[in-house]
Amino acid sequence: MPKYIIEREIPGAGKLSADELQGISQKSCSILSDMGTGIQWLESYVTNDKLYCVYIAPDEKTVRQHAETGGFPANNISEIKRMIDPTTAE
Repeated sequence: MPKYIIEREIPGAGKLSADELQGISQKSCSILSDMGTGIQWLESYVTNDKLYCVYIAPDEKTVRQHAETGGFPANNISEIKRMIDPTTAE
């Protein structure tokens, strides 16, 4: 199944409290549970003004549906084609 990275513009994201991030996570997980097994959240990275979330989903439409249902921004959704890391150089 394809893997996607979602860029979410959230001003002040890096200043969100642990409780606020927990609430966002709980809402996301609840929606994912309602959507069934066709979409999975792997991880997210929080920066000053953005979240970068990695999901597995059958298509971009499913990722957008999750964002719209939760009221989460999805400013950019890109399918991850390949991954590289330092071992790629070996």
